[in-house]
Amino acid sequence: MDINQLEFETMKLKIDERTRLAEKLLLSLDAPTEEENLQLWVTEVKRRLRDLREGKAKEIPADEVLRKLRAAIA
Repeated sequence: MDINQLEFETMKLKIDERTRLAEKLLLSLDAPTEEENLQLWVTEVKRRLRDLREGKAKEIPADEVLRKLRAAIA
C-alpha cells in the first residue's frame, strides 16, 4: 500500500480511531528506535567509562547508593 492509499484508508476511520492513530504517530516521532536507543546507551557507557578512567567520576558501591536513597525518601 502506498502513502496515498494509506491516507485514503485512514480518512475512512472514525474520529476517535484517527485521534488514537495520530497520537501514536506523534509519539513515534519523539521515541528513538531500538537501534537508536542502543547507540545512545553505547555512547553514554563510553562517556562514563572515559570519565572514570580520567578521574572525572568515581565509583560508588550500590549498597551506599541504596542506603542514601532510602534515607532521602524516609
